[in-house]
Amino acid sequence: MEQRAGMGSWLEGGPSGEGQGSRLGLPATGAGSLAPVGRRLAALAIDWAVCLLISAAFFDRDPMATLGVFALENVLLVSTLGTTLGHRALGLRVQRLVSPGTPPGLLLALVRTVLLCLVVPAVVWDADGRGLHDRTAGTVIVRR
Repeated sequence: MEQRAGMGSWLEGGPSGEGQGSRLGLPATGAGSLAPVGRRLAALAIDWAVCLLISAAFFDRDPMATLGVFALENVLLVSTLGTTLGHRALGLRVQRLVSPGTPPGLLLALVRTVLLCLVVPAVVWDADGRGLHDRTAGTVIVRR
């Protein structure tokens, strides 16, 4: 049996204490490190607010239209630029895990967006704090 002190604390990011993102080959801090949950949620709130405004202007605040605008924004912007409006405002970007620095592309952005719109996959996180939607698409949200 291993001693508790040797295992580390879940607050330290696991037994090695290296922190979230270290298993993914990401730096612990700074540019390219895993984006903190608070920033990701704030970016989501900004994106949703913008989509609500667009939906109110063109679709009389239809909830499904808002979701459609949100999905369209995510697919188009993440596939081409690797960032949504909210991500950009908060200094975040979505990148492929296998080729850091590159946007996900249309297919991966589509998979990621569909799972994000289903909500549940986005709130199920792995040990590194990545949502199931990012894990399935092979993407990660990092700091710019």
